[in-house]
Amino acid sequence: MSSALAAKPSPTLPAQIPARERARLQAVADAASISAQAAGEPFVARSDVFEFLLDHPEFATHVTRALRLARYRIWRGPEGGLWLDDGWGVVGQFSVVYATSGTRVVYAHGQYQSGLLPSIRGQAVVVIEYGVSPTDDHRSLISPAVTGFVKLDSRTIALAGMLAGSVATAKAEKEARRLVKIFARASRAIEDNPTHVHESVRQRADVPPGDLEAFRRLLDLR
Repeated sequence: MSSALAAKPSPTLPAQIPARERARLQAVADAASISAQAAGEPFVARSDVFEFLLDHPEFATHVTRALRLARYRIWRGPEGGLWLDDGWGVVGQFSVVYATSGTRVVYAHGQYQSGLLPSIRGQAVVVIEYGVSPTDDHRSLISPAVTGFVKLDSRTIALAGMLAGSVATAKAEKEARRLVKIFARASRAIEDNPTHVHESVRQRADVPPGDLEAFRRLLDLR
């Protein structure tokens, strides 16, 4: 079962990130108004399929929406950047700034609108980490964890006060728990019936055709 961890996460980013970019991200993490962390229950899947979804976020949301696992929607804007609408009030731009085996680091900026409070604007740094242990059936036991740091815009904090902070904290913890559950459920669905998943995604509008073809080849479907 996923759960937010009680201890405050440590805002330490991978040393391999280029110095200028790492300093920019570290400044956001160090000044975070909110931090949250969730570890998911390990699950068995093909690690290459799991990493394909991590590295193709726009396509991954077509998979999760086709499977009715989440309301997340990711698309590319006219300038080529990635946009996210989580379906629950968060809209913004993001980019994967660091990717290596076992770690992804994401930077985002956007806003959260609850309908009850003024828009909460801010920046976020999200670290996705996962351990991979081979199993006897040529699959892997994947152990995911998500850590997020959110720096709220100071003018928003002054306007919305402590209530906005408490709402945003709850939102961050909920999203971290939800994300690790989605990782596991999508991977299990692909393991159980790859043909069905591929066909369900293929029928969706606006699926990136290159990603769909790469996904088909990865699953070795005819």
